[in-house]
Amino acid sequence: MLVHPQIDPVAISVGPLSIHWYGLMYLLGFALFILLGRYRIKHNPHSAFTYEMLDDALFYGMLGVILGGRLGHVLFYQFGYYLDHPLHIFAIWEGGMSFHGGFLGVFVAMVLLARKHKLSWLTVTDFVIPLIPLGLAAGRIGNFINGELWGRHTDVPWGMVFPYVDEFPRHPSQLYQFALEGVLLFIVIWTYSSKPRATGAVTGMFLIGYGVLRSFAEFFREPEDGFMGILTLGVTMGQWLSIPMILAGIAALMWSRRQSPHVAQINQRKNKKR
Repeated sequence: MLVHPQIDPVAISVGPLSIHWYGLMYLLGFALFILLGRYRIKHNPHSAFTYEMLDDALFYGMLGVILGGRLGHVLFYQFGYYLDHPLHIFAIWEGGMSFHGGFLGVFVAMVLLARKHKLSWLTVTDFVIPLIPLGLAAGRIGNFINGELWGRHTDVPWGMVFPYVDEFPRHPSQLYQFALEGVLLFIVIWTYSSKPRATGAVTGMFLIGYGVLRSFAEFFREPEDGFMGILTLGVTMGQWLSIPMILAGIAALMWSRRQSPHVAQINQRKNKKR
């Protein structure tokens, strides 16, 4: 039996200024986004993306992740709590970000980015999506450090006691999600996208992959009280929100089968400085 290390969520504190591990994990995710994106541009001469567009994608994506993720958490999971404590909505350093809300926020952001650069939004998402899973992995490490989103009771040898919850061993579900939705999904999507694919195929594969892996992880994660509990048919909120993702992914893959592998949409701005 393991015991959660109860790491101080504050990584650095200087006077009244505190930097939380959770925030640092988001910064790590954004840094990985840029590094992986630059690698893809450099090694794919047919990419419609430029380094300038990658910088735009990071800016738009950051806004989508933070605003959409927080709004999704408030609306999907703990609406009653935030209705009683509205000022806590802005305390994102304490944790509490919804992937599904963040995904919708990023989706809107990528639509705006595609319009700005006169590309189809699926071309944009096909490029951006392989850069995302490692950021998700970093976020789950932030959840683990914060000691939030713990798992259900278990008797497996690696069960972990979260002392501030109770004295019973639980699944370290944050680490499960780190491994599944972060590392495994990154390997699958990065490998799949390394070869030319029809427009929408990478996006569809990600939607299906994340939806299935998240739904599986939900069987080990303790549903929170209130709005995020187990809902109709014994399905959790996370699983209900994953169903539309899986269906959208299937639709995107079916649509992509009618497309030819995209070599192109090369913009005149492709004459850039490397």
